[in-house]
Amino acid sequence: MTGVFFEIKYRSRHSLARVGRLLTRHGPVDTPVFMLVGTQGAVKSVSKEDLEDAGVQILLANTYHLYLRPGHEVIKRLGGLHKFMNWPHSILTDSGGFQVYSLAKLREVTEEGVVFQSHLDGSRHFIGPDEAMTIQMALGSDIMMALDECVPYPCEYAYVRRSVDLTTSWAKRCAAYRGRGRGAVFGIVQGGMYPDLRQRSAEALIQMDFDGYAIGGLSVGEDRETRAEMIKVVRELLPDHKPVYLMGVGTPEDLVEAVFLGVDMFDCVMPTRNARNGTLFTRKGKISIKNARYVDDDRPVDEDCDCYTCRNYSRAYLRHLFMAKELLVYRLNTIHNITFYMDLMEDIRQAIREERLDSFRKKFYENQDRGENASGGTYEAGLEANL
Repeated sequence: MTGVFFEIKYRSRHSLARVGRLLTRHGPVDTPVFMLVGTQGAVKSVSKEDLEDAGVQILLANTYHLYLRPGHEVIKRLGGLHKFMNWPHSILTDSGGFQVYSLAKLREVTEEGVVFQSHLDGSRHFIGPDEAMTIQMALGSDIMMALDECVPYPCEYAYVRRSVDLTTSWAKRCAAYRGRGRGAVFGIVQGGMYPDLRQRSAEALIQMDFDGYAIGGLSVGEDRETRAEMIKVVRELLPDHKPVYLMGVGTPEDLVEAVFLGVDMFDCVMPTRNARNGTLFTRKGKISIKNARYVDDDRPVDEDCDCYTCRNYSRAYLRHLFMAKELLVYRLNTIHNITFYMDLMEDIRQAIREERLDSFRKKFYENQDRGENASGGTYEAGLEANL
């Protein structure tokens, strides 16, 4: 990556929160940003136009899955992933590191890399640091992730320490690809739930001067207080002028809290997967559209939402579609949840600019507590010690 990649536009005077902008060859990305997951080169059930209408600026695609099908060389011959999927905006690709965790029964970790058994046909494949970067460069990623090992939770200290050292050795090889392609390269801080190992990992990666840094290995079963503690430990160590990406964490509450701690980027399957399961996000908490209470409810999902779904369809209709298993409901639900997340991030950015993030956070929880699944604000209270 050459030139300026990350600009900080505004810093909060009362927290580590900031408003910034990532500058890629496919356009700017305003931060804090939530990245939608398009695992196989598509966000399930919606089109490019649906995404653009919702204000999406960047997508995440999965290196491992695209390597298996249709193959990175195929995509390269067809002009790269942007052209292949007709997405003219920014793309971040993971390295395949998460599959080291999620496909634990189908892989073998070695010093050189990871041997995977394909979940499609059982064939065996090797992805090491060089292979991970080569695949991502072939895809034409704007942001490429270094290969890492994501350990499970709980995990013994000795194993996590060995894993950190392995991730560090892989990161050195990935860092060598900085400047070879046209995309940025991020290192991933690991270390489980051990603060000293998080520090060990972060300090080693900082020496490699990546374009940005990710916090990996969270949202793997730990409690929220521990998660917040690990975010805080790592964030305080990382260079302040580089973007910070919290991987795989994505409840609305998680986003609000992590922005306070100085996180700039997020991704998660939550808005799209929940949409397909009939769970919709609103400014007053989540609702389950299959609930019988919506059988004759003529209101939109969220009366304060201006998405295509809320402008045109009622809760009653969406419930009917869901119960009848009509495919249209997946698109309509997904459009709404995507829009909710994009609007939430814009509201957060505006609150930072106007120095009212504290009041925004308070109002956010008050609104959530008025929803059908009110929780009494225990999430916010439980994290106060980490802020």
